[in-house]
This record gives sequence, C-alpha cells and structure tokens, in this order.
Amino acid sequence: MSDHLLRTFISVTVPKEILSLQEMLKTTIDFKGKNLKWVKSGQIHLTLKFIGFTPPDAVDEMNGILSEVVKRHAWMELIVTGTGCFPVPKRPRVLWLGMAGGINKLNNFVSDINVSLEKLGFPIEEKEFIPHITIGRVSYPPKSTPNISTFLQAKYESIPLSITRVRFMCSELFPNGPIYSILGTHFLATKGEKGVTNEK
Repeated sequence: MSDHLLRTFISVTVPKEILSLQEMLKTTIDFKGKNLKWVKSGQIHLTLKFIGFTPPDAVDEMNGILSEVVKRHAWMELIVTGTGCFPVPKRPRVLWLGMAGGINKLNNFVSDINVSLEKLGFPIEEKEFIPHITIGRVSYPPKSTPNISTFLQAKYESIPLSITRVRFMCSELFPNGPIYSILGTHFLATKGEKGVTNEK
C-alpha cells in the first residue's frame, strides 16, 4: 500500500432490487442537463460513516476497532422506503432513498462506530445521521436545476434490507468517477462469523 492518504468510509451493501428501482425513478425526472448524474450500479451503498483522509498505516488498527464494535451489535432488519433530497427540493444536490424499520438500532451502531474511531483521532460527525441511500447527485453552478417534485412523490414497494456485515472501504477519485476497494469486511454478532476478513 502506498504512503499517500486514503479516502475511506464505512458502508453496507444494498439489495440488487435497488438497481431496478433506480431505473424506475430516473423516469420521474425529465431533465437533460449534464449536471444530474446517477450513481453507477456498483457504487450504490448505505454509508454509515464517511471518514475521509486516512493514513495507510492506520488501516489495520481501524479494522481492529471495527471488529470489536460489530461484536456488540446484532443483525438489523430495515426497509428501503420513500425518496428524499439534500439540502432542499428547489436546489437539490443529493437524491436518495429513505430507510425505516430498526432505525434506533442502526443509530446506536453508528454512534458506537463514531465514538470508537474518535479514539484514533477521527472526529465524530457533527451532523445528525440520517440513514439514506444516495442514487443521484446534482452539481452546480449550472443555472438549470432539475424539477424533482415527481421523484419526491414517487411510490414503490418497500425493499427489505438486512444489515449483517459492514465494509471498510477506500475510494479513489478519477475523471470517470470513483473506484472503490475493500479494506475490510466485518460481520455483526448474531449468526455467521465475527471479526474481519480480507476481501480485496
């Protein structure tokens, strides 16, 4: 591994049904501007914590901490439901799918991750954690803004999402978009294995 800083985050893999749902939701926005980009199929995930720049020599210690955190939390059952955006509908930057179900358990899990990683010098996220799956992004300053009112009103059948493991990820930015690689996979306490496996 090189000595340059890594751009890392912790995420959950999403069900494949999300991909067909994304295709359906694309049809709700009639917009030709190039500043609306849909997330590529292999890059859609549920982010639990965006860490940011990370020294390569901290990766093993971070994996060790995450392997301990997951042992304190059981599998979680959530559902993907609804749509939303950040920050406001009139000037959206992020288009997302919402979450429901075991949100309290998920919030406790994310809080545990934050507190545990803070010991290594990675600050706790100040913003409230709002579970969501990003499926599209709008960049500015182009004057044209997509009308997402139909997207925000879209109805679809809820999709079950079981959280049984989390992944410690690295993101490298390229002109055609980010490339992700897995730094570690950690299984939650109930059923299956515990600890970290190398899935590279």
